[in-house]
Amino acid sequence: MVPEFAIIGHPNEGKSSVLSTLAEDDSVRVSPTPGETRECRVFPVVIDGREVLRFTDTPGFQNPGRVLSELKRLSGIASDPFVTFRSASAGDPELHDDRELLGPVVRGAGIIYVVDGSRPLRNVDRAEMEILRISARPRLAIINSKQADERHLEAWKNEFRQHFNSFRIFNAHRATYAERILLLEALQAIDQDWQQPLAEVIAAFRRDWASRNQRCTEIIADLLAAALSLRLEGKLAAGDDEEPCRQRLFADYQRQLAQLENGAHRQIQTLFKHNIFRSQLPPHSLLHEEIFSARSWQLLGLTRRQVVLVGGLGGAAIGAGIDVAALGHGLGLFTLFGTLAGGAGAFFGGKNLSSRARFLGQPLGGESLQIGPAKSLDLLFVLLNRALLFYRHTINWAHGRREGATPEGVVLWAGENFTHHWSAGKIRTCRDFFLLASGGKGDEESEERQQLQTMLADTLTEISTSEGPHRQ
Repeated sequence: MVPEFAIIGHPNEGKSSVLSTLAEDDSVRVSPTPGETRECRVFPVVIDGREVLRFTDTPGFQNPGRVLSELKRLSGIASDPFVTFRSASAGDPELHDDRELLGPVVRGAGIIYVVDGSRPLRNVDRAEMEILRISARPRLAIINSKQADERHLEAWKNEFRQHFNSFRIFNAHRATYAERILLLEALQAIDQDWQQPLAEVIAAFRRDWASRNQRCTEIIADLLAAALSLRLEGKLAAGDDEEPCRQRLFADYQRQLAQLENGAHRQIQTLFKHNIFRSQLPPHSLLHEEIFSARSWQLLGLTRRQVVLVGGLGGAAIGAGIDVAALGHGLGLFTLFGTLAGGAGAFFGGKNLSSRARFLGQPLGGESLQIGPAKSLDLLFVLLNRALLFYRHTINWAHGRREGATPEGVVLWAGENFTHHWSAGKIRTCRDFFLLASGGKGDEESEERQQLQTMLADTLTEISTSEGPHRQ
């Protein structure tokens, strides 16, 4: 039997947001208007084609005092007062929502009771809790604080201790993957009969997450392979100034890199089930910066210590202290090839190479200016850190959060270099993949790529299970 939990509470307390986040389903209707949900709706959690858990969204309580009185009256004359109440109230429109929300309870669902802990406790709340207590179903209470106001938390906690098996503080707008697992573990503990099935559910969640992380390593490796091998070419007529061609090529190069990166980001969002409401970047995120901005390279590229490490490895340019502002000149991105004398145009230096009209007495026309493939290992680290930033942002954008919603008290990231502490061994792994990918050979079967993906999988696990201050 698939475990079921009914999400129950007063209207506009955050029930739908909690459900959306727990079920990883952003199709759940989340509205600030009380009473929007009138009928129960089941949201199955499917992993590997099998339903492992289901959550049921319910209408909010409308008449808890009246319902409680009826249940108390029926408890002395009916074998199951909840079944009798639902049958007797079928024709009463005023009790429609109350009758509907008790349906999952009657069929044996566990209860997740949601309250807004930023407001004071009321008598109607006590009536709702008493209704759920006498149902004798396994039940857990969630304090879904919509605002950073903790004045009333202790009163809620004291009341919960009288009516529930367990309770947790759980903000549906900013719950991380780790916090969702902790909530499932709390559900597992509320009743002995639920321990084994929910243990299987938690194990399935963790396997599914590991599988998604593995797929994410493939997406990031694909991005790096395509970006590092990207090469564009422009033709120069005899006597043409090289600089306008550089400008056009560099603009196209940046645009195509951005397209590759945006495509990878969309895949990551879809992988983590953000299908309708795309996560929005924090206002000060480094991901708003262009890939070749000086700030991106300063904060996300190799550290000085790592530059020294790479220098000892050999085999790849590192671009330490390079100038990324001057159209990539300092990155070694550009190469000039002549069509005559074995590409003699590349022999000459200077801004306007094609103005050297003759070489060994022959006209030197029709040179090609090429940008890419990447010559700087720094580009790999900038793109990699940007991908890791986007991954962390995506997995911690709760599904119950909607566009434009920045909850009060949420810390916004400006950015972080995930690789600044990496060892010489990890730097070597990146260097080896860089040499392969920039040569156009970053295929899936190569040993260098497999080593990179293994290292990335460990990094993604570390990010997703981190208990540090990484909310956004």
